[in-house]
Amino acid sequence: MKNKLKFQIGPFNNLAKGYEIKHFELKSSSKSILSIYASSGIGAAIGVIVSVIVGGFVYLVQFAQNLDLFGDARFIQLGAIVLDIKICFFIILAAIAILILRKLFGISKWNGPADSIYAAHQNNDELDIKTGVASTMAALVSAAGYASVGQYGPLVHFGATAGTAAKKVLNLRIGTDVVIGCGVAAAISSGFAAPIAGVIFAHEAILRHYSPSAMAPIATSAIVAAAMESYFFNIPHPLEIVEVGPTLVSAFLPVAIAGVVFGLVAIIFMHSLRYFAGLNARLNRPVYQTIFVAVLAVIIVSLFIPEALGLGTGVLASVLNIQGSLGFILSLLLVKIVITSLCLGFGFFGGVFSPSLLIGAATGAVLAKCFALIGLPGLGMALALAGMASVAACVVGAPLATIFIVLELTLSYEFTLITLLAVIVSQVISSNLFGNSFFDRQLLDRGIDLKFGRGKFSLSQARVLERAHNDFVSTPTDSTVAAVLKLLSEAGQTEAYCLSHDGNLEGKLSIIHLMGADKDQAVREIMDRRPLRLKADQNMLEAIEVASGFVGETIPVIEEPGGKMIGVVSESDLFSAYLDIQEQVQDVEK
Repeated sequence: MKNKLKFQIGPFNNLAKGYEIKHFELKSSSKSILSIYASSGIGAAIGVIVSVIVGGFVYLVQFAQNLDLFGDARFIQLGAIVLDIKICFFIILAAIAILILRKLFGISKWNGPADSIYAAHQNNDELDIKTGVASTMAALVSAAGYASVGQYGPLVHFGATAGTAAKKVLNLRIGTDVVIGCGVAAAISSGFAAPIAGVIFAHEAILRHYSPSAMAPIATSAIVAAAMESYFFNIPHPLEIVEVGPTLVSAFLPVAIAGVVFGLVAIIFMHSLRYFAGLNARLNRPVYQTIFVAVLAVIIVSLFIPEALGLGTGVLASVLNIQGSLGFILSLLLVKIVITSLCLGFGFFGGVFSPSLLIGAATGAVLAKCFALIGLPGLGMALALAGMASVAACVVGAPLATIFIVLELTLSYEFTLITLLAVIVSQVISSNLFGNSFFDRQLLDRGIDLKFGRGKFSLSQARVLERAHNDFVSTPTDSTVAAVLKLLSEAGQTEAYCLSHDGNLEGKLSIIHLMGADKDQAVREIMDRRPLRLKADQNMLEAIEVASGFVGETIPVIEEPGGKMIGVVSESDLFSAYLDIQEQVQDVEK
């Protein structure tokens, strides 16, 4: 009877266990769904905040540049050239405002998209909110003051800062990369009225991964920001397309050739940016001196090609429609590269995205005029659009996002296909000769390499010291072989380390060598005086590479300078660190 009872109860036990498992899975699914809805609500809130700031930023810049000052006395004729008093006044005012902001906020270095990318790849190193706000204000006064800078880079970084601030203030249990992605997507979405491009830009240029759990809040943020822009701010679009694009077949060869040129122009622009920044560093002069060099350069440019100053939104529309002579557009292209590099390198602050759009469009317009001279007309708008997207894609490292910006703003399949071809060709040239983007090169200059992905980057950020432990046998160098063998037997280990009185590593002993030596012999005579060792501040990626050919039980970890031994790590410790970091990466990207 007992056996029968057991037989009958068994299936019910299995059913109960199955019910518990399914119930647990149901609860987990419910929590996951609620979590996604909650994170989407956070994304919506970030979208609202960022869209308001983006709208306010664009409005203030337009208000300043449309302000009617000085009346009839604004322009002074100096022979064949005209001096614009308003530009002189505004650029000097902007320089003074930059200096005040530096002093007020205690800022030595402004933050931009490169810092957003770096923060999105950190587990706990979040953006500094004060620096982010100050950087946005600096970009605003620079753009309003006719400095040749962009607006989208600072707004992208402000979006990232806003997301980080929301997480800190509300103590949100959501990944830093997700809130940064929400802010970035909202900035691009509201700035271009292109929510799809905003979502792609956040994943492609900043987060560097596509995560299902992050998609919902980031997409919500972009959609809400676009809705806010559409109904409340009505930011004017930088593109006004009235033509119908040529077929890809007829434009294929000219666009493919142009793509090479676009890639080379992007490289020239990025090298120019780095050159002037490096020149300023080498001069090592006070900020108030270098920024007024930029002021003087802006005033000189205003005498000859004032269209190269400011955000360039107005002149971008005319370049896209191929208005202006070949000489003018070529001069605009060259001057824009130099003056933007000088402004950003010598003290003003802003983005590189807007200048990239104008530089690319001007390059496309120049090529269109050249092709027309050899009997290939009708490519003006197509090449200008393709150049705009290609140069910007190379500079910011977001080819898909720039293609979708063209698609969303033109709603033209033909123009988008042509742009796609040009972007692909230019990316091949730029990525092989320069790197993934200007922001990646900025990070690389700081010793931060994101080229191999989040996993290797996380390993390069972790330090050997974090895994070092004191589970090792140590002995003075004058100990006998017999004494050390006894210590190893009691500890159950096969290696010992010889330390000085100050705790410095003198050598390493192996039980194999000890057992074959004279038992009364001093260990200093047989110890390995140059064992494989790791530095405490060495990163885990280097440690794993160093240990790849290691044979033994543990590796000593020393502190430099001096060589003081602070612990050991085993191959198991390194392997465990690798697995832990890979698990963290999977948690972020799933």
